[in-house]
Amino acid sequence: MIPLFLSLLLAWTPGTGAQQDTLMPFMAHLDSDNNVNLKWGFSEVQGTITFQLTVKTTGWVGFGLSPNGGMAGADIVIGGVGRNGNYFKDYHATGNEFPLVDEKQSYTLLSLIEADGQTTMTFWRSIQSCDEEDFHITDSPVKLIYAYGKTDDIGYHSKTRGTKEVNLLKFMARSSLQDGNYLDFVMENFLVPAEHTYYNCKVMKMPKLNGKHHMYRVEPVIKNLDLVHHMLLYSCPSSVNQINEQQCFTGGPGADCFKLVSLWGVGGLAFELPGNAGIPIGGQDYEEFYRLEIHYNNPAQEAGRRDSSGMRLYYTDQLRQHDLGILDAGLMVPSWGYVIPPTASAFRSYAVCNTAHFSDILPDPVPDLSVISIMLHTHLAGRKVRVGLFRNGTQIDFLAMDDNYNFEMQRVINLGTIKTIKPGDEIVVECTYYTANRKGVTQLGLATTDEMCLAFIVYYPAISVDKCWSEPNMHAYMAMMGETDYQGIVEMLKTKAWDQASIAVHEATMKKVPQIGFISNDHSNYTIYEGNIPNMMATPSVSCSSDPTLKGRKTNWPGSVKS
Repeated sequence: MIPLFLSLLLAWTPGTGAQQDTLMPFMAHLDSDNNVNLKWGFSEVQGTITFQLTVKTTGWVGFGLSPNGGMAGADIVIGGVGRNGNYFKDYHATGNEFPLVDEKQSYTLLSLIEADGQTTMTFWRSIQSCDEEDFHITDSPVKLIYAYGKTDDIGYHSKTRGTKEVNLLKFMARSSLQDGNYLDFVMENFLVPAEHTYYNCKVMKMPKLNGKHHMYRVEPVIKNLDLVHHMLLYSCPSSVNQINEQQCFTGGPGADCFKLVSLWGVGGLAFELPGNAGIPIGGQDYEEFYRLEIHYNNPAQEAGRRDSSGMRLYYTDQLRQHDLGILDAGLMVPSWGYVIPPTASAFRSYAVCNTAHFSDILPDPVPDLSVISIMLHTHLAGRKVRVGLFRNGTQIDFLAMDDNYNFEMQRVINLGTIKTIKPGDEIVVECTYYTANRKGVTQLGLATTDEMCLAFIVYYPAISVDKCWSEPNMHAYMAMMGETDYQGIVEMLKTKAWDQASIAVHEATMKKVPQIGFISNDHSNYTIYEGNIPNMMATPSVSCSSDPTLKGRKTNWPGSVKS
């Protein structure tokens, strides 16, 4: 049984390149002379990882995963194009000597091509392998080793070998740009109020740039880790023409700055964009003013503390192929009448974004969107977040999922492959909350003790849509529950005697009622529509596998193709 994305790779024709880059978006040179190049991509949903090794030789090529950078204990594959056809095997090394052939061949060869003086070997394996002779891939950095020869007689590699440490599952490329220009968008000695929750907004004017540039790296500048919960940077429309600083959501200059440029959540690190996309700044028709929003979480309500946190964004005049965009999808905040019951061990909330309605506020044609990364966001009660992608009413993929969501580790997640959102696709965001330790209901709101259910989707090419939210139609909810007091809905739900049966009914009803969708863009245009939450599939259970056909692997993924 071959997973869907691998079946697509098998159908790829050498020379086209487009499908290859989509399935293997990550790339690293393993040597200083750029003679050994590695591309890879992975699917955490299907539990597989694909490699493509290109070496400037017409002889044999070898690649391995090593515990210490040497031969001993390494998991190795060796292949090439010989006189009698292709050869490829899975090995393991017990010392600094010729490796031994694995009893179980855990790697599957997809293609071997020898052309223009170089050899390209494409292969895949399970991320988690049951074979004791294989290296277990985790989200920690791993030492990659390589070797190659001038002929197809596999032998001692001499100096044509090396090692490089790479985090395969959490890879972040570092730009080769040397100009180092950056802009700081920060609060300056801001006196944090002695309040549990406070959002501060600062509108700043960007220095004038000579023509359009691209921002390619975002670094957080955090001065008080215990106070700063998250940060959002928005660009402003031309109607905003003065600097300003005040409490957010109170009107005034900058209130209509909605185009999301960059973001950071507690526990997040620096984030570098791929080499083919950047955040546009400067030049004609680009914004001069930006609004920095920081959520300060001060549960002890300490007084007298000052903060100068913000973001540092590196930029260059070497423009990339695509402008980058960020789409905010999920439950509307605040949402009238929406409550999460107390005493729930796993309460699920849903939101839907129907991209068919993008054309309501955008000129045709709306392009396909290539998703490269996502940041998932809930507050303290969040335990799981899943983002499903539906096409023609059927789920075709998960854009992202985190079944062990950690409020303290809200990072932008690089996807293992580039995933495509086509016009008309639906994006469903599901959040699971734990409120067993709460006595009262939890509402959707701004405080960390309130809740949110959002997915910030990073994609290219950028389109003029910033939010794609939804909320249940509470009038339909009341009718379905046989209630008529629409004005007292919140109070009714707050004072309700919740038990496990009523929690289950509430969850099912909130999912079943029609959703009111809201889509807006950075020009204050918006559209409102009605839709429904489709059924999301169960998370595929991926167990370790040493069978390259994955026949023993448990999965209910619909795209699996029988071999």
